[in-house]
This record gives sequence, C-alpha cells and structure tokens, in this order.
Amino acid sequence: MGAEDVDGREAARRATRRRAWAELLRLPALFTVPGDALTGAAATGVRPNSRTLLAIGSSVCLYEAGMALNDWADREEDAAERPHRPLPSGRIRPASALTAACALTAAGLALAARAGRPALTVATPLAATVWAYDLALKHTPAGPVAMAAARGLDLLLGAAATTGRTREALSSAALLGTHTLAVTTVSRRETQGGSTLPPLAALATTALLTRLVTRSSPLPTGQPDATGRAAAAVRPSGDGALRTALAVAYAATAARPYTHAALNPSPPLTQRAVGGGVRATIPLQAALSARAGAGLTAVVIAALAPIGRKYARKVSVT
Repeated sequence: MGAEDVDGREAARRATRRRAWAELLRLPALFTVPGDALTGAAATGVRPNSRTLLAIGSSVCLYEAGMALNDWADREEDAAERPHRPLPSGRIRPASALTAACALTAAGLALAARAGRPALTVATPLAATVWAYDLALKHTPAGPVAMAAARGLDLLLGAAATTGRTREALSSAALLGTHTLAVTTVSRRETQGGSTLPPLAALATTALLTRLVTRSSPLPTGQPDATGRAAAAVRPSGDGALRTALAVAYAATAARPYTHAALNPSPPLTQRAVGGGVRATIPLQAALSARAGAGLTAVVIAALAPIGRKYARKVSVT
C-alpha cells in the first residue's frame, strides 16, 4: 500500500469523524444561539459590548453541551429509533460525548464568570436547566417547559452580561421561551408522528407571537450600566417596517412546516416541522431586537439565517 493510499484513508477517517461530531452537536442549530445574547442586549437599550461577546461564547458552549448530553442520555433510545445517530452507529463513543458535555459546560460557566457576576448568576441556573432537561425532565410533562426556560435564560444571559440588568429583557425572554415551548412540544413526536395537536398548537402560537411582536412597544431609554455610567439608548430608524418584515419572515419559516405536519403527522413531516421551528428562532430574535429599536442588531441576527439554512442541507438540526 502506497503512502498516498494511507494518507487518503486517514483523511477520509478524519472527515468522517468531523461529520459525526457535526451531527452530534447539530452545528446548523448553533446559528440560532448568538441571537439570544444579542436580543437580550437589545432589550436593555444598550449596544453590544465585549461582555456581550463573552455571553455569546458562554451560550454557544452551554448549548453544545446540551446537544452532546442529549445524545448521551438518549443513546439506548436512539439505538432503536435512530441507529444512524453518531453514538448508536459507533462513530463517537458515549464516553467522548459525556466528556465533551462536561468540558463545554465548564467552559460556558467560565466565560460567563469573565462577563461578570450578574452573567454568572444567570448562566448557573441555565446550565442546571440544560442538565436537568437532558437527564431527568425530557420525557416528562415538564420537558418542554424546561427547554423554554433554558432559551429564556439564555436571552437574559445576554442582558445580564451587557448591563448587569435583566428586567427590561423579561418580555423578550417570555416570547422567545413561548416559541421554544411550542417547538419542543412538536419535537416529542418527531420519531413516531401520529398527532396533529402539537403542530396545530405550534401554528396558533406562531400566529399569536407574530401579532405580539408587530405591536408597538415603548423603546428602552438610556439607563446606568453595570459600571454606573449612562448607557446610550437605542434609537429607532425605520424599525417598524423592519420589525414587521422580520415577523413575517418568522411566521413564514415556521407556519408552512407546522401546517404540513398538522395535515399529515408522519415522522418525516414532523421532523421537518421541528427543523422549521428551530430555524424560525432566528427571525424571531431579529424581530424582537427590531421591536426594541436595535435595527442594526436585528439585521446582524437575521443574516445568520441563510448561513444556518446552508449548513442544514448537510447536517440535520434534529
């Protein structure tokens, strides 16, 4: 066997391993994460700063910790229902997935600590919620609520890191958490299908959230930040039209797959509904940021959507 053949096989093994980890961590869904912290910052009326970037890093680590832990906890179930997943197929060892979950959780908390005590105060229950969901709550009635709480806390993490405050971001966190609750409820039937109620409920939730996001709301004003200095208020600049356009994009992204799953609740269409709901998180985050008057932040978040769609064609988000 020549050296070129050996090198070729080694390159193929590395590529296979990279793809396995991309599937385990569901990398396309990762593009839904930065918008949480950015939306939290927008809700406080303060432009993103270096602490916001630390919050994004913390969110990414904790989110991916949850992805790795999810597959570790579900490895026996996946062996029966989704044997192609990285753990049951043998492409990644369970111990490696658990180690990654632990390391990513530690990294997420460390980054939150660097962003300040308020950020760590939010990141700690966020990490606890992620682990509780994957290890104990996922298959209970509290599962969707826990997942919704995790997404809401992730948004509050951005607010806490940026300004040391979370109160102004509670409304946005509640709306984003409600969307996550609907998506998670649909996901509980993604391998079995057979129920029209979850996608119908998610469709109604999408309509309600679209209406709430497009309604006028007062913009945040400049308030003292964590250092005691007055923070610059975010000023509107045609954000009414931008907010409406992003809300429509949110509704269009989520409504079509939900409708298909409601009409035919087969496993493939239910999985597509879950994928559509996950992708719709980005335009919802952007719409919430525009609602707070942060038009530039909204555009930055919205720009993540086509990137996520591109990679979702290669790696499933469910």
